[in-house]
Parts: sequence; structure tokens; C-alpha cells
Amino acid sequence: MAYHLTEEQRMIQTMVRDFARDVLLPTAAERDITKEFPAENIRQMGELGLMGMNVPPEYNGAGVDTVSYSVALQEVAYACAATAVIMSVHNSVACGPIYLFGSDYLKEHYLKSLAAGKKLGCFALTEPSAGSDPAGQRSRAVRDGDSDVINGTKMFITSGKHADVVVVTAYTDREKKHRGISAFVVEKGTPGFSVGKEEDKMGLRGSDTTELIFEDCRVPAENLLGQEGDGFVIAMASLDGGRIGIASQSVGVAQACLDAAVHYARERVQFNKPISQFQGIRWMIADMATQIEAARLLTFNAAAMKDRGENFSAAASMAKVFASEMANKVAYQALQIHGGYGYIKEYPVERYYRDARVFTIYEGTSEIQRKVIAKHIIGK
Repeated sequence: MAYHLTEEQRMIQTMVRDFARDVLLPTAAERDITKEFPAENIRQMGELGLMGMNVPPEYNGAGVDTVSYSVALQEVAYACAATAVIMSVHNSVACGPIYLFGSDYLKEHYLKSLAAGKKLGCFALTEPSAGSDPAGQRSRAVRDGDSDVINGTKMFITSGKHADVVVVTAYTDREKKHRGISAFVVEKGTPGFSVGKEEDKMGLRGSDTTELIFEDCRVPAENLLGQEGDGFVIAMASLDGGRIGIASQSVGVAQACLDAAVHYARERVQFNKPISQFQGIRWMIADMATQIEAARLLTFNAAAMKDRGENFSAAASMAKVFASEMANKVAYQALQIHGGYGYIKEYPVERYYRDARVFTIYEGTSEIQRKVIAKHIIGK
């Protein structure tokens, strides 16, 4: 690996790799079939410090840097992409916004249990009519005494069914457009808050994706995240960090594809020699390895910029768009190298191919990433 990891980062990588290969990998294919949520695995990951990696120790987090988080997420995704997205969402867009924008009360009351892995978090921004356009959302929150009353429906929410805490956005002043969006922390079990339809997905099937319904859901005023009208800024800041997470997942899955393709190419004999000796296959594998390394370096660059306190928004979008599209290409090539065997569920590349497809869609489509990058380079 060209990027120099510190001794601590290498230790984290080794620890997570061992856990992921020993605990997550053996049951990943089964979870893909049964759609069983990996609750016990998530509990163990909490004990290992993987569910609050960037949160300081005073709030029960591991307090490690973003590069370490990326390394850990790559290893989890290599073993089980569905588990990786649960970890990514929880760290990036649940713990992240509460740590960055939450009051002392919210940090004490929610962040500590989230970072320790005792509770699971999710993030609810997307609606049936508002995906790439957060300002198009229709959810509303109206102040009533010492509460905010939320009404609306969110969809495509990762971990929506199993999360204990949700960071949700809603309009508090529609006249101000995106500056009138606010964010709230809502606990499972709050009257008026319910889980709706659970989606039947193409990939990442061990991770639930659901509708969340708010019907006169009364939330205490102190559960407002940041100030009224900060919701859009909170969402964008959270998604910047989340994009490093998706890029890391993409690298992990792509590496699993490459390793599977290399193993198969060495074993598969055609025309009296392993197919790994054919130039057509060798060049495919060389290209796959090069693309993965480029994506890994882009991802580490965005993570390192975040750690240095620099503006990493464009870097995160570059990492996300490149890594997510790379993962889809590498999964395609790995399946092609397997030939007909790649199309059957006995071989893992079939699952990798399905898991990778959503990487270019969630937490900002490739088109949105290009919009962010272009604005950074060209200006308005």
C-alpha cells in the first residue's frame, strides 16, 4: 500500500481485519439470503469501539482519526457490506451530527450511548419527493410550548427499523427555503413516530431500509439539533463525512472482488493452463488493482484533510464518486472473470455485484458529487 499508515492505524486495521474475517465473513452469504439484521455482530463491534470511532473518549467514543475509521470500514465492508453500511451510517450521520452540533444535553443523553454501541442511530433526510433535493422535503415541525410537533414521511432510511435514535430533518419555516430546515433527535418509542414499509432490496440485504412516519410526533424542545434553521447545514456537513464512509465501503468491496477474481483465475484451468496466465485476464486484474489503489488513496486523502481541519467537501465527493463507480466496474470485471460461475450464488462475486450497485446512489448520487466538485472548481 502506497499510503503510509501509522503504527496505531495499522494496529486498528489488523484488529478489525481479524474480527471481520473471523466473525462477519462466515455468515455474510447467509444474511444476504435471510435478511437477518446482524444485531449480535453490531453489539460486538460496539465493544471493540467501532460504533463511535471519531467521537472523543469523554463521550464513550474511541477518539481515533478519520483515516483509522476509513481503514476499519474497508475491512468490515470486505467481509460484509451490509454490516459496513450499518456501521457507516451510525458513525457518520448519527454520531457525527450530534457530536458536531448537539448541545451538552444531547451529547450526554444520546451520544454517549450511541458511541458506546449500546444504542443504534440512523439519519432521516430523504422523502418520497425529496432525494437529491433536500429543500424539496415536505416534513414540518411546529413549535408548541416546550415541544416541536413533527409531521411527515421519510423513506430509504438505513437501519430505520432497528435504530434507537434518529436524526431527522423537517421544515420549521418554509418561507426561508433550505434555511428554514431544522434537525431533531428523536427516540424510538416516541408517540407518533413509527416505522413504515421495509424495502426489499437488490443488495445489502442484511441491512434494513425503511420508511419512517411522523404523525403529530411531539419532541422536547431540547432535542433540537443546533439552532432552528441549521438543518440543511447539519445535513450537508454530515453527508460530507458520510461520503468518506461510502468511499471506504466501496474500496473494501472492490478489494474483496479482486481477491476473489485472482483466486479463481489461479484455480480455473482452460486450454491446459490457469486462466491467470492469459494476457486478457492479467490486464483486467492489473486494471482492477490500479483502480482500487487510486480510490483508496483518494479516500485516505479526504480523510486526512478532514483530520487536519481543512475543507474536505470536494475531496470527499471526488473520493465517493470515483470509488463507488470503481467498485461497480471492478465487481463487473470480477464476475466476468468467473464466467458462468460468477452468476450463481455459490460464488461471492454475485453478492458483491449486487451490493456495490447502490454505492453510486446513496448519500448523494454520482451526479450530485459531480455537481459539488464542479462548483468547488468553477464556482457558481
